[in-house]
Amino acid sequence: MKNSIIAPAALALVLAGCTSYSSTSGTGSTEQCKATSEQEISALFDRWNRSLQTGDPRKVVANYAERSVLLPTLSNKPRTTPSEKEDYFQHFLENKPVGKIDWRMIEIDCNSAVDAGLYTFTFGASGPQVKARYTYTYKWDGQQWLITSHHSSAMPEKN
Repeated sequence: MKNSIIAPAALALVLAGCTSYSSTSGTGSTEQCKATSEQEISALFDRWNRSLQTGDPRKVVANYAERSVLLPTLSNKPRTTPSEKEDYFQHFLENKPVGKIDWRMIEIDCNSAVDAGLYTFTFGASGPQVKARYTYTYKWDGQQWLITSHHSSAMPEKN
């Protein structure tokens, strides 16, 4: 009798833990973790890519957290401020880039996620293509997922 009551209660706790959980930091505060999925995290690239299509660098930069870094493919300069990112995208968007994920691996943690892989950019309607490696790290700010770091580098070997 006892086991028949405990088993459903234990199952309910396990299932509840699959949707979200809390973690306690050393300060004694409890952080609520945003429940998410690989599909939700992969859609963040689509959101970023759609913002490229607007041609507006401010809309692209809106995907980035205030405190974030962009290590872009076509610049040697790390971009850490919104105005530095906007400057980079102002020039990048002139080439009408469209990105496509070729391969990815997503890792999800409490209020953070990493999407790393390979993508291809086509410039213009049918212009040249650039294959590159990428890593996006995301943080949940309580309202939305924002990019905290974005690294992109051209593939070293030509196929």
